[in-house]
Parts: sequence; C-alpha cells; structure tokens
Amino acid sequence: MIRLYLVDDHHVVRRGLRSYFESFADIKISGEAATAEELLHKIGEVQTDVILLDILLPGGMDGLEAARRILGQPNPPRIVILTAYTDPARAMAALRMGVQGYVRKDSPPEILLAAVRAAANGQIYLDKQTTEIISEEIPEIKLSLREQQVLEQLAGGDTNREIASTLMISEETVKSHVSSILSKLGLENRSQAISHALKNGLVRRDS
Repeated sequence: MIRLYLVDDHHVVRRGLRSYFESFADIKISGEAATAEELLHKIGEVQTDVILLDILLPGGMDGLEAARRILGQPNPPRIVILTAYTDPARAMAALRMGVQGYVRKDSPPEILLAAVRAAANGQIYLDKQTTEIISEEIPEIKLSLREQQVLEQLAGGDTNREIASTLMISEETVKSHVSSILSKLGLENRSQAISHALKNGLVRRDS
C-alpha cells in the first residue's frame, strides 16, 4: 500500500487527485495540505510514503523550499513534483535536491500514477515533456554505484540473469535498477540505454 499525501492550493484539484488515486487498490491518501507551511506543520504527524507537491503555493514558501526541508530530515518520504510549469532550472534544482518525480499538470493521469508508483519504489520518473526540455542536462543526474554496475553489464550485452548472477542480486532487483536507469536518463529501453551510455562516456567502450 502506497500512502500518498496531496499538496495543492486548489481544493478542486486536491479533490480530483484524491478521487483518482483512491480508485486504485494500492494507494491510500494519508492527508492533504494547501500551503507549504501547512505541509511542514502536519507532515510530522502522519505516516506517508510519497508527497505529491505543487511548486507554486500561496504564502511565503514555495514547494521547492518545502521539499528541501523535508528531504533534509532523516528517512524522509519520497516527493513527486506536480506543476503547471516546466522551468528547466526548477526541474533540475528539484532533481538535484532529491525529488523522485517531476510531472506537468497537463500530463495524462496515468503518467502521474506511474510517477507516484515509481517514487514509492525509489525510482526517478519524469514526464516526457520535462525530459525533453532538460535533456541536455540529464547526464548530470548521478547514477548510484549499483546502477552504474548494472549499466556497464548492460553495455556488455549481459542478460538480467547474468547481471543478477555477477552482482549476486535477484533478477527483480536488476529489473528495478534498469527501470531506474531508464527513468533517470530519460530513455525508453535497454538498447537506448546502451547507446546513450557509450555515446556519453558513462561506461567504458571496452566493457
């Protein structure tokens, strides 16, 4: 069960989001807030896995500052940004501070659902428009050491089973790492990941 907290200053938007997410058996709404200040005041009182957070909020604090404060705490919930704007600088700032997702409000609802589920699994998820806008900066997003190891073996042509055997992890864990790599790099499949890795020097060409 994914516990999801909604933060948006428009009541009708929160109601629509609640209605949509509650239609899925694996998601439970853990709370709501209309401002960043209200979020920070309430978040310590509830248990939640993912916060769906708007950037532009009324009051003296925006969503990015609230995200920075929350992510600076021990064992914070994952954060997915939901915004009407795609400002490359804001998007990259959010990713660098550790948010797990960045989705435009005009994206299809299934994209937002995928972002929330990915975040709950510790994966980064960007909608296509955001990925395209910041594509030149995507390589700056750091892969974890394990993701780097998986990417190197992908570039060498290894299967998920072979990667799992080499790294002594399960095939499901390998699949999770591959999914995270694709999301972080804004790619769609393994072939693109291999090509991107070699082209951008993310792995050795002789690997």
